[in-house]
Amino acid sequence: MILSDNHRGALYMTGSMAGFAVEDVFVKAAAKVMPLGQILLLMGIVGVLVFALMAKARGETVAPRAFVAPAMLVRSAFEVVGRLFYGLSIALTALSTTSAILQATPLVVVAAAALFFGEKVGWQRWLAVIVGFVGVLVILRPGVEGFSALSLLAVVGLLGFAGRDLATRAAPKGLSNRQLGILGFAMLATAGAILLAWSGGAVLPDLHGLALIAGGSVFGILGYHALTGAMRTGEVSLVTPFRYTRLVFAMILAMAIFNERPDAATWAGAALVVASGIYTLTRSRAQTR
Repeated sequence: MILSDNHRGALYMTGSMAGFAVEDVFVKAAAKVMPLGQILLLMGIVGVLVFALMAKARGETVAPRAFVAPAMLVRSAFEVVGRLFYGLSIALTALSTTSAILQATPLVVVAAAALFFGEKVGWQRWLAVIVGFVGVLVILRPGVEGFSALSLLAVVGLLGFAGRDLATRAAPKGLSNRQLGILGFAMLATAGAILLAWSGGAVLPDLHGLALIAGGSVFGILGYHALTGAMRTGEVSLVTPFRYTRLVFAMILAMAIFNERPDAATWAGAALVVASGIYTLTRSRAQTR
């Protein structure tokens, strides 16, 4: 059976989200045996080396001057924030909660694009964005007994990722996926170095720790590769909604491996976020057509 570009793009995106969900599991497990900053630093270095070798094999510059263009510096700063606080959230809070909050990133991008880039967003999409933010509040439950201030780490992380996605729009053209991979993992290493310098306590990892680092690096790199393939295959508006499969994989892994049991509020909030996000994307596609 021959698959269409849209079907292949959807499979790439689903595979990418599965890879990132498994990467999160390795990071959370590794954080129990070594400092989180050290984990992010080592995974970042591995990712940089892999993508640098791939870039060299294609005859591409490993560190092009475009990396220090103003838009790329802003993008990198947001990426460091996203990587740092999302990593902290994975290590310190429930994986299911962190993953559910992260799903609001596209909604933040839509709202910020309207406010700062002048993009037209109709009242239906604004309503969907508001519903999505309500879903995040349901998950966080501020002012309620079940509220944990640590959950705000995931919120800061999603703001960092949303800022990165917005800054990418103004980034110089011509950077390959491999070069963007080098920069992305360099920012992961930077986030790890910042956290390690602040917390200290680096340890010599044993074989178990090295295996967890290797596993997280492999699935992170595979996830990134699948993501770039997804965004280059099929219509973006049709492929992008499959980002939400990450929540499904994260919930299953969190319950199976870490024995997490998301409560009704987390399920309800996640449903609101995902439903509003999918509606926002499909509405955007309809308006474009």
